[in-house]
Amino acid sequence: MVYDLIVLGGGPAGYLACERAAHEGMSVLLFEKREVGGVCLNEGCIPTKTFLYTAKLKDGAEHGDKYGVVCGGASIDHAKVVKRKDKVVKTLTGGVAAMLKGLKVETIKAPAAIIGRKGNGYEVEADGKHYEGVRLLIATGSEAAMPPIDGLKEQFEAGFALTNREILAVTDVPKELVVIGGGVIGMEMASYFNSAGSTVTVVEMLEQVGGPIDVEIAALLKKNYEKKGITFKMGCKVTKIEKDGVVYETGGNSEKVKADKVLVSIGRTPNTEGIGLENIGVLVERRAVVTDEYMKTNQPNVYAAGDVNGNSMLAHTAYREAEVAVNNMLGKKDRMKYNAIPGVIYTNPEVAGVGETEQSAKEKGLDVTVKTISMRFAGRYVAENEGGDGICKLIVDNKWNKLIGVHMITNYASEIIWGADVLVAKEMNIEDIKKMVFPHPTVSEIIREAIWQL
Repeated sequence: MVYDLIVLGGGPAGYLACERAAHEGMSVLLFEKREVGGVCLNEGCIPTKTFLYTAKLKDGAEHGDKYGVVCGGASIDHAKVVKRKDKVVKTLTGGVAAMLKGLKVETIKAPAAIIGRKGNGYEVEADGKHYEGVRLLIATGSEAAMPPIDGLKEQFEAGFALTNREILAVTDVPKELVVIGGGVIGMEMASYFNSAGSTVTVVEMLEQVGGPIDVEIAALLKKNYEKKGITFKMGCKVTKIEKDGVVYETGGNSEKVKADKVLVSIGRTPNTEGIGLENIGVLVERRAVVTDEYMKTNQPNVYAAGDVNGNSMLAHTAYREAEVAVNNMLGKKDRMKYNAIPGVIYTNPEVAGVGETEQSAKEKGLDVTVKTISMRFAGRYVAENEGGDGICKLIVDNKWNKLIGVHMITNYASEIIWGADVLVAKEMNIEDIKKMVFPHPTVSEIIREAIWQL
């Protein structure tokens, strides 16, 4: 049998592409070497959110007296949290598998590699068997980056150093946890394990946490977590991981912080090795598959979506890239835009942003107005956040009087940002936004308040 589409990788990009293609009547074959759902459902987005929701409940109970709720000593039973996480993951991955089966997508649990061209399509091998497809979608995702730090390999093999995959399976809360990297994964895991009782130290090579988020919001996030007891070592380079801690350089000096476990979270690397891309001449740069705005590679009928192309390593980006790829396979012209991809850090408080930041706008030489207001301008925020210090920041393009960026640190930020994403993606004029009606009282009203203060 010659399939209309062969998909390598069953993460968000892969399984959504299978769903969309099958809905359109294409015969689809999916290869996934682990479980469908990829890193997101199994080792990332979903399991971390089960952890973080538990932490949020615990933190709320711990500080309930601010709101007139008196509780005893709240604590986290981490073993139960892990058990619930496993149940949630099983439920969702099972749902994806059932959906694919219902759409008659053939799924093979095995690593696959491209052999070469055959006829009008391509040949793929898995477990000694060969399969043919007219089109290919590369959606093999990414893996945790493992830098050449002295001792990392040995301590990873010993179970002392962990990536996002291993730390989600640890059933005992480490007394002392060192997190290498203050990006999204690092901050979320630092947040949870701090609430669970670990003494947490974050070692970050840059001068701000949260990666490329707004500088002012990054400072507020760090301040909030310092209040909770997390220690930050900023502008520090890790030089060695020993069996009982992490050695780092700061100001020309070498220092060490002890640990029971070390989480390595310095980014992700596209999974492009060992899948046969070189056999058909797919262009790869810095381990990422090169794609155009239609998600096409340099080879005919070969597409790539998700982390593997390195454009935006987020599950929701992968979903949209998969849709763009399938639409173009079907002759429906569609293109990917990256100017309005929302990003979220699910700490407590949450951080979310979309579009240009103040610093990125300045780097591009844009003439902008920046408006920052306290979240206390939103009544519901005041009612639910005793002593909260959240902010909302708008970036407005003065030339066109359009909203080009929204950034905030507040509860519900993850649920509000999609609306801001629409405003930015649709390039809405400020005067038109002023006419929009926001429900009251909601935290989302902060956007309307900020617009009217421009």
